[in-house]
Amino acid sequence: MAPSTTAAAAVTLVAILSTLVGSTHSTTASKVPVNKCCEKFEVYYDEKCTVAETVNVTTGWTPEFTGRNGERNVSVAHRFVIGLPDCGTRQKFNIYQYHDSYDKLILFPDGQLRHRSLNHKEPARSSIGEDYPESEDPHEPHRQYDYVQGLYCVDRSIESGREGGERMEGLVAKVCSPQEDIHWTDSDVMLRKIINPICHGLAIVILLVVAIIYFVLPTLRDLVGNMVTTITMCLIVSQAADLVRIFTEFSNHVSFLIADLFFYVSLLGAFFWLNAMGYYIWKMFRTRNVFLRVSDGRKYCWYSCYAWGCTGTMAGIALFAHFFLNLPGHSQQQQHLSSGGGGDSVFENQDNISWLGIAVFFTPIAFIIIVNMFFFITTLRFINRMHTYGRIHHKLRCSFVMFTLIFATMSIAWLFLILSWLHFDGLLYMHIVANALQAPCLLYICVLRQKHVTFLVKSCFRDQTPQTAEWGDEMTYMNGGDY
Repeated sequence: MAPSTTAAAAVTLVAILSTLVGSTHSTTASKVPVNKCCEKFEVYYDEKCTVAETVNVTTGWTPEFTGRNGERNVSVAHRFVIGLPDCGTRQKFNIYQYHDSYDKLILFPDGQLRHRSLNHKEPARSSIGEDYPESEDPHEPHRQYDYVQGLYCVDRSIESGREGGERMEGLVAKVCSPQEDIHWTDSDVMLRKIINPICHGLAIVILLVVAIIYFVLPTLRDLVGNMVTTITMCLIVSQAADLVRIFTEFSNHVSFLIADLFFYVSLLGAFFWLNAMGYYIWKMFRTRNVFLRVSDGRKYCWYSCYAWGCTGTMAGIALFAHFFLNLPGHSQQQQHLSSGGGGDSVFENQDNISWLGIAVFFTPIAFIIIVNMFFFITTLRFINRMHTYGRIHHKLRCSFVMFTLIFATMSIAWLFLILSWLHFDGLLYMHIVANALQAPCLLYICVLRQKHVTFLVKSCFRDQTPQTAEWGDEMTYMNGGDY
């Protein structure tokens, strides 16, 4: 009987343990998971997880649940899930809720987190029930996003008031950027995400062909030809940077800033080089002695100092304005919002070039367009007053026509770029079309329209020795009206 009694006792003990473990597991599973950024004994102090006792804080963060209808302090059994959200390829950013801030965070009983962003023109309301009504009215002055478990974490945030600031306590949430469903069959998505990138790629190839032609052929490698090569290379960089800007959701905010910087700097450099070309042609037509004792290489160095020096100076001013100068109403937003992970610097809290930085980049372009119009009008009047001119003036006249067409093409594309910022789909589509036509137009202006250039290109494929005389092709076609 002893062995049977022992076996029965063992079975009973196993059954009791199974019951206890099962009840414990069911109790744990029934608790609502709440994602906490730091450990239970830590708080988010000065953008870093810090032990609460070391910063004179007795307790950590206790979640406060709010019902869907605005009920406060709803009693919910919960458990903490420690760790940052796994955003994958999506951007991760911080949301801060302080007293009277425009960002409100609410935790629902099912574990979802809602972020309500109020309009800065509306006063922040003190009642959570007023801040989070279940309203889908599109005219409400706010935006809201809901985040499920795994796409957010919340914790208690404390700012020590460094650099003379005020000590603030509130909440911080690290969330993954909301990702809207993309329907690739939609015409708008196809135009923005498929056709537009393809056009950018074709534009890069076409501009590269123009640059190679003017760089390889010795006859075209004069001062104007080198300027055309530099302008096309600047446009290639701007097209590549704009191609990166199209797919902003596949990278982080630092890539946004770098892509914007390359785009605006290269575009500004292209216009400065276009201005240098216009000045050179204008000056040569007004100079009595066109046989100046200065080589094209030295002139190119002088114009390089002007173009790249002005471009670098304006880029430095734009970056300074972007990082250190705030527009009205921007300081309030930057006080409560921060991007990136813990310990990010002020440079990493920037997503794109600000409007003030864009204004610094684009204001010189507007003045360059005005100055180039002056060069065009005065040079055209001078050409119309000329009755006879030699082969050098004939070549300058050819360069003037090419400058005029390049100037018109780039100015129209720049104008449509500005109009695309008005948030009208029609203007954006017009900008996409204008940008797609810019590179083919430059190919026609610089290569196909000039028969002496096409003749030199064909002679390379015919295995013939090209003419090495400096003005040979100009003399051949001077009387044919091929320019």
